[in-house]
Amino acid sequence: MFVAGLALWIRETAANTRISLQITRSLPLVGRNGGYLSSDSCQSCHPSQYASWHQTFHRTMTQVAAPLSVQAPFKNERLRFGTEEFELSHSGTEYWTTIRDTAAPVDFDSEAITRRVGMVTGSHHMQVFWVSGGAGNIQLGFPFVWLIADKRWVPRKDVFLRDPAIGQPKEVWNTTCIRCHTTAGQPRPDEGAGEWKTRTAELGIGCEACHGPGENHVRANQNPARRYALHVHKGEDPTIVQPARLDHVRSSQVCANCHGIKWFESTEEFKQNGFAFKPGDDLEQTTPIVRPGQMEKQPWLKPVLERHPELMTDFFWPDGMVRNSGREYNGLIESPCFQRGNLSCLSCHSMHESAPDDQLGRGKETNEACFQCHDSLRKTVTAHTHHTAGSSGSLCYNCHMPHTTYGLLKAIRSHQIDSPSVATNLATGRPNACNLCHLDRTLEWTALTLEQWFGQEKPALSEDTASTAASVLWALRGDAGQRALAAWSMGWKSARETSGETWIAPHLATLLEDPYSAVRYIAYHSLKELPEFGSLDYDYVGSPDTLAATRNSAIKLWKKGAQPTPLDRARFVLMNEDGTLDESAIARLLSSRDNRPVHLRE
Repeated sequence: MFVAGLALWIRETAANTRISLQITRSLPLVGRNGGYLSSDSCQSCHPSQYASWHQTFHRTMTQVAAPLSVQAPFKNERLRFGTEEFELSHSGTEYWTTIRDTAAPVDFDSEAITRRVGMVTGSHHMQVFWVSGGAGNIQLGFPFVWLIADKRWVPRKDVFLRDPAIGQPKEVWNTTCIRCHTTAGQPRPDEGAGEWKTRTAELGIGCEACHGPGENHVRANQNPARRYALHVHKGEDPTIVQPARLDHVRSSQVCANCHGIKWFESTEEFKQNGFAFKPGDDLEQTTPIVRPGQMEKQPWLKPVLERHPELMTDFFWPDGMVRNSGREYNGLIESPCFQRGNLSCLSCHSMHESAPDDQLGRGKETNEACFQCHDSLRKTVTAHTHHTAGSSGSLCYNCHMPHTTYGLLKAIRSHQIDSPSVATNLATGRPNACNLCHLDRTLEWTALTLEQWFGQEKPALSEDTASTAASVLWALRGDAGQRALAAWSMGWKSARETSGETWIAPHLATLLEDPYSAVRYIAYHSLKELPEFGSLDYDYVGSPDTLAATRNSAIKLWKKGAQPTPLDRARFVLMNEDGTLDESAIARLLSSRDNRPVHLRE
């Protein structure tokens, strides 16, 4: 348990090590060998590309904690976690925390510890902070996170979907986040000196993360005649990598270096030099992508899963489809459009021709993304989808890329392109696209519809799947991951418009008492999307008593303004004909809830 204390952890980390007070030594060194020069070296020749990259969240993935990077308040802030108190301060360009252990025994060195808050990860949804540990430039996880939209500090353990019994993890930036949240990071622990000498080519995701080391490119293009010749003849410059000019596999692997679940052993070579992969290389030769659904093609994976069975449950649905955000490449490579076509990350996303949010290329937020290859559907899309033109049901990605991936306290689109299937839903527990939108419909309704429209064989169904809406089943008796997806979908505008929303509030209110903080957070934010609940006051990390009180208040608020649900669907969403809740049915489903521990690692 982390309650043992960050102060104690710092003492243990820095034991027998001369602690340097020089700020530059407490932070990872920016600059390394291997031909890396940093993004600033690109600006003079590529100003527009530099400007578009500069506004992305990739650039700000990891930053030194400074006034331009920190969005959280540090002046006169006092936080408490377990028995430790944290006093935050801001002095000039630096951020600090003073830690006091209020429960330290008398004979323990209980003197307060002051450490610099060295770095911040994230700038879009939340900001995670790192504290100097004293042993070289080791950076230890600060136990609080700043939620940007909510404008509040919350315990770090409450922003991830992980088993509440686990408590607060001890996280070291130098061994975890450095892998994907920097450019060409090198952990470099010095076991002899008992300290870390970590360095990176650049904090955040810089130009060289996608284009490779730039030293040779800069040196070669000092010659203006060479630059002019390349421009006139539109030739390819072999001194730098252009992902758009690579084939669909290699270009996507540039993204996969961070956006994929890779397997690697933490060897001495990795500890000192980091990943060997560079843009244009074959990623599979150094850090192969973990594909549990392709065991016959990856014989090396079986012993890995035997040693690390948590890899399957922490990252994948039972059939091997990835279920965590930030691992989109794992979904892409299992898609027919990738395997039998030329779909790549760049088919839809762009670093330089997009808005920072989602980084979708121009026009790729519509069916035009799919019409690039499926042009024949352009004039027959309504016949194919059986939905009205212009409706959410006629958007290709709502059926073929549904919100079955979890991360960042919300549901995210799957990047494994497939088709709705009730049989798959039953076999894996993964919600299907139809019922994530038609929240008030049962799996039986979906099975019959898919049978009628597409000839899918209707699987055997239980009494509950025939009598209760699938979304309600996921919300009440599903595992924590299913409950999170159901809660998010109940706040999704397209689903509310399709399913009606008069019945949703009491089910979201029930989730306000969920044992998983992330589920409670999502349920509350979905609840606020409903009429009359926008001003509902709720603290998702509050005490059990306050959680229960808010749940009861939400139910009363719903009853006060409740409108009848159409009788042909009321029973599916556990409503009686008089508009009241079927309390006994809800209690029965809650009693059979899947309480197996869930830990979805982002």
